[in-house]
Amino acid sequence: MAMANKTLVFDFDGTLIDSAPGILNAFADALRETGISSRVALDSRLIGPPLKETLMRLSSSDDPALIQSLSEHFKLHYDSTGVATTDAYPGIEEMLDAFAATGTVMHISTNKRLSVTHAILARLGWQDRFTSVYALDMVEPRLPSKAHLLSKQISEQRLDPSITVYIGDKFEDGEAAKANGLAFHYASWGYGDLQRAQLDDDWNWLSHPADLCKSSRP
Repeated sequence: MAMANKTLVFDFDGTLIDSAPGILNAFADALRETGISSRVALDSRLIGPPLKETLMRLSSSDDPALIQSLSEHFKLHYDSTGVATTDAYPGIEEMLDAFAATGTVMHISTNKRLSVTHAILARLGWQDRFTSVYALDMVEPRLPSKAHLLSKQISEQRLDPSITVYIGDKFEDGEAAKANGLAFHYASWGYGDLQRAQLDDDWNWLSHPADLCKSSRP
């Protein structure tokens, strides 16, 4: 297994888990309960960015009171029903098992709220799979970007960028990896819309989770 001597850092939504159904339903419920019509389509392209940013897009408003109300309604629905309906993508469980069997060190770095991330990890029985779990809201004020989040994780977990790989499903993930000197693997099964030809020359395309196990690139 070519990747077994690497340190792996995973994005969460769209990379390890398919959280779209629960998230989109919670957005719809929050909008309906606050009497707001969505200004953009409720589809998987909304998955990934921080909650506040997405709610501002959905409502076409930056009014703090409105965004706070939408956020509270969203969290009420997602935390109660969305978590319970979130599953791993096909092949992810087997991939994690394979890396765990070789002692590969794995981490998570996500825009998702930390409490919900831990709740989903517990539901899937993955609490012991990852050495660390980092999220934008793990500190106050929250971190401004995925690049800052990875930087914090690399520093605090003493990760060696030369042997650390970030795996994600969005262009933002690749840019965050680049900003921190990490190799990047693009999870094409996720919520991103990049084509293979759009990847940077040193980014790797993954068609299936098993591809990561056999990848020969750093």
